[in-house]
Amino acid sequence: MSPRSGTQAIDRAAQLLVRVVESGEPTSVGELAETTGLPKSTTSRLVGALERQGLVQRDGRASIRPGPVLLRFAGRDGYADLVAAAAATLDRLALASGETINLGVSTPLGVEQLDERDGRHFIGSTNWIGRHVPDHCTAQGKVLLAHGAAPLPTGRLERRAPSTIVDPDHLARELETVRARGYATTLDELEPGLWAVAAPVFAPGGVVAAISISGPATRLRDGLLDELGRLLVTETAALTDHLRTTYPKRGAA
Repeated sequence: MSPRSGTQAIDRAAQLLVRVVESGEPTSVGELAETTGLPKSTTSRLVGALERQGLVQRDGRASIRPGPVLLRFAGRDGYADLVAAAAATLDRLALASGETINLGVSTPLGVEQLDERDGRHFIGSTNWIGRHVPDHCTAQGKVLLAHGAAPLPTGRLERRAPSTIVDPDHLARELETVRARGYATTLDELEPGLWAVAAPVFAPGGVVAAISISGPATRLRDGLLDELGRLLVTETAALTDHLRTTYPKRGAA
């Protein structure tokens, strides 16, 4: 590739990235090609390069949105105080459980993962930082829904594993249970063989985040979810006490 053609490719990729970032909603290869005037094949190739570097990401419908690298950068300043305050809590939970620990907040795209502690096992969850997961089929999402930090979804909701349809009334009953016992659980709802338990973190203005523990079903034993749920409630309550005096009031996450 000549220096000129290399520079042109960089300019075109940058142009596409700006379109994705400035778009008010997820876009597509066809829409990007149309708005930039680039051939669709060129657009597809450049989007693929941006996706490999984590600058954009595609969901199951091939919709294109900002990727985890940009999301981590965008959220770094806004939630730096929360991430710092929760660090010791995540460390203790990882040590006590041996499983993957995540700190997540509510966004219009679902729960965004701000920080993570890896489990001590070789087999465990993937790196979730910067990724979004649905509210209705994740433990973190159910916690945020139950406490009004995320808008309640409407219509028929699909859970991915096993493939089932959940109506809003069923979800509402689940959320009542979450509020009553202080934590939420999931098993095989986001993907096969994955379980999780989560509890809310409060700050001035309401629930600001959720912390979860997750792992593969091969290590799930009777009573483990409830045991870890109680551990989470204890740890998040201590973090809540700290945040109520130190965290800036910004309303529910």
